[in-house]
Amino acid sequence: MTTSPGNGPRLHLFDLDGTLIRGSAAAVEISRQLGLSEEIAALEEGFPVKGLTPDEFAVQARELWSELTAEQVTAAFEGAPWLDGIREVWADLKAQGDRCAVISLSPDFFVERLLDWGADAAYGSRWPAVPFTQPIHRPGILNARAKVSIAHRLCTEFGVSLEDCVAYGDSMSDAALFGVVSETVAVNADHHLAHLARHSYAGPDLREAYALVRKRAA
Repeated sequence: MTTSPGNGPRLHLFDLDGTLIRGSAAAVEISRQLGLSEEIAALEEGFPVKGLTPDEFAVQARELWSELTAEQVTAAFEGAPWLDGIREVWADLKAQGDRCAVISLSPDFFVERLLDWGADAAYGSRWPAVPFTQPIHRPGILNARAKVSIAHRLCTEFGVSLEDCVAYGDSMSDAALFGVVSETVAVNADHHLAHLARHSYAGPDLREAYALVRKRAA
């Protein structure tokens, strides 16, 4: 059973690439560890130029990362340019009775590490385990529409409605989710998404973005 909108806990939904990681993405940070920054940049250009789909991107990225090790994933995660204050924001919103989740198109073996930072849930595209011995399973690779489906699933799990959700994102991959969530925050966003958001923030600290939607004591 869900609570009445605005009268109960809220669910905060965070994008990863370009949002929690400022000016970068999981794929970029992983590729940097392998000395493949130029190659991943060329592949990422395929999204707008060649209409590359997320599953095809994953297939090609998996080939680039054929020698990837768990240690390199750890180094990529720890060295990424994360926004300041992520753990503090998640601790504060949970202290108020809210929940937080990360939904990203990036590999699950990267995204799920944020559970250790305090996320209640973390969804990424399903990739084979590192080091790779299996190919990409295309149906497991998320797209922008999948973010909405996962949001619905999380609302059911946590007993809230979409009207009780707050979404944070930076690009058009977040547009579908912004279209169904009432409270939205564009974080270091491009112009395509910024005009769709109720709030906008540019800067290095998630605490400042969160302050735009933080519940105030009565």
